[in-house]
Amino acid sequence: MLASLRKACLALPEAHEEQAWVGTRWRIRKETFAHVLMIADGWPPVYARAAGTDGPVCVLMFQSLGPRVDPDTFSQAPYFRPRWRPDIVGRMLDPRVDWSDIAKLVTASYCLLAPKKLAAAVRPEKR
Repeated sequence: MLASLRKACLALPEAHEEQAWVGTRWRIRKETFAHVLMIADGWPPVYARAAGTDGPVCVLMFQSLGPRVDPDTFSQAPYFRPRWRPDIVGRMLDPRVDWSDIAKLVTASYCLLAPKKLAAAVRPEKR
C-alpha cells in the first residue's frame, strides 16, 4: 500500500516524503498533505480513538474541505474525523482500496496547502 500512496504523493510538484513521529508523511514545503500510519493494539491511542478501532489497520490522514461540504460521507467508515482539527480527515485503507480515489484525495489535500502556483500546475481548471 505504501508504494501506491508514495507514487501518488511524489507525482505532485515539489512534494517530498519524510518519516513522521509515527508512520510516513508527504509534505509540500513545511505543510503535511498526507500522513499514513498503522494502528495496532490501540497504538497510537489518539489515532485509534479517532478511527474507533484498536487495529490492525492502515490509515491515511489528509487535509480536506469535505467535512464542511459533505459531512455525512466523511463521518462514516471507511472515513473518520479526528477531534484535533476540523479540516483533517482519516481514511482506513485495505487491499481493495481504489487508488485512483486515494490519488484524488491526496491531490486535493496538496492543492489546499500548496502555494497557488504549484496548485494551479496540478489543477489548472480550479485556479
